[in-house]
Amino acid sequence: MRKPAKTFKDLIVWQKAHRFVLETYRYTKSFPRHELYGLSSQFRRAAVSIPAKIAEGFKKRGVKDTMRFLNISHGSLEECRYYIILAKDLNYGNSGDLNNLLEEVSRLLDGYYKAILNSES
Repeated sequence: MRKPAKTFKDLIVWQKAHRFVLETYRYTKSFPRHELYGLSSQFRRAAVSIPAKIAEGFKKRGVKDTMRFLNISHGSLEECRYYIILAKDLNYGNSGDLNNLLEEVSRLLDGYYKAILNSES
């Protein structure tokens, strides 16, 4: 059994989501220059929101507040899922590894959400 997290940085879901952000920055760096204030910027903002909202929700006192931030995080994750599809369709590079990482973060976020929900019982 794992020790309880003392900070958001102890959460595996946050660690993987942070890695997703770093990989998203690397991936979007090769996008065409005309996407700098378009898809590249939107994609990066949505990616950053995933671990940021996990971190923000971590210190919330009530389960409802925590769940609200995890819901926002999951919404940003789904936004990134679309941006990966769009970038692929625009031939902006191979997004296979990034997509795999996104799927892992999605599974972990679902598990974390359910664990928080079940802790209320």
